[in-house]
Amino acid sequence: MFIQQLANGISVGGIYALMATGYALIYSLLGFSNWAHGEVAMIGAYIAIISVLNAKFPLPIAIIIGIIIAGVFSFINEKIAYKRIRDNKSPTMFLMIAAMGLSTTYQNAATNIFGAKFKIFPGLFAVAFHIGKITIGSLDLISLIVSLVSLVVLDITINHTKVGLGIRSVASNSYTASLMGINVDRYISLVFLVAGMYAGCAGILLGMKYTVYPTMGNVALKAFISSVLGGLGSVRGAIIGALVIGIMETMVTAYLSSGLRDLFTFMLLVIILLVKPSGLMGVHVEEKA
Repeated sequence: MFIQQLANGISVGGIYALMATGYALIYSLLGFSNWAHGEVAMIGAYIAIISVLNAKFPLPIAIIIGIIIAGVFSFINEKIAYKRIRDNKSPTMFLMIAAMGLSTTYQNAATNIFGAKFKIFPGLFAVAFHIGKITIGSLDLISLIVSLVSLVVLDITINHTKVGLGIRSVASNSYTASLMGINVDRYISLVFLVAGMYAGCAGILLGMKYTVYPTMGNVALKAFISSVLGGLGSVRGAIIGALVIGIMETMVTAYLSSGLRDLFTFMLLVIILLVKPSGLMGVHVEEKA
């Protein structure tokens, strides 16, 4: 029973991690929590399911389209809203307020365009795989593999490529990076694009696992808590925090009650803020990302 729930928790945590890394990357560069990040995930899920239901695209093509469109929306958010605020030298709080406005706007737009009814991805097959005493569903296995591969690719990109070096330089000190000839705005836009694509992937996986609906982006709050738990600004910390949250929620649901799941999650958030505000893998400001 324990090993089974552990496997389920890792699968859910992997999806949280896809969104949590986006929070961590954006925070490491701009120092604010992008509250519209969950709605980008919702947009990706809706684009994918509409591509299947209305445009009749094959599911793999629809998923790719959803991921790309989610990244584009995130990119546009930065260019239209956040960049203007940054150019005006406004306080960081203004970025958070703008993100909240975008979040509400997207939720209401989705409700009016797609309706409030839950939508289900068609043609999904439910096959159970048995690995020793562990039974894992096909969707959980797909989520686990996709999340694992995506997170490994992101980690390698951030820590072992020239692009990653540029992102880490901007995260460390954007002013100094600009003096060294690094195009800061270009790297910020790139991070928003990548974060949006990862959020879109997470939204599609959640939509396939459960359903698609206008407020499904609220699950990004769990990703934010994961980011805080791991240490805001730390990508690896966000991944670890997401896995901890996913496993804990699964264990609480299995051994106690599903009604206590969110209670334990928010209690953990309060405890980490009181005991270790920097998170499990908190980093110094100059070493962010």
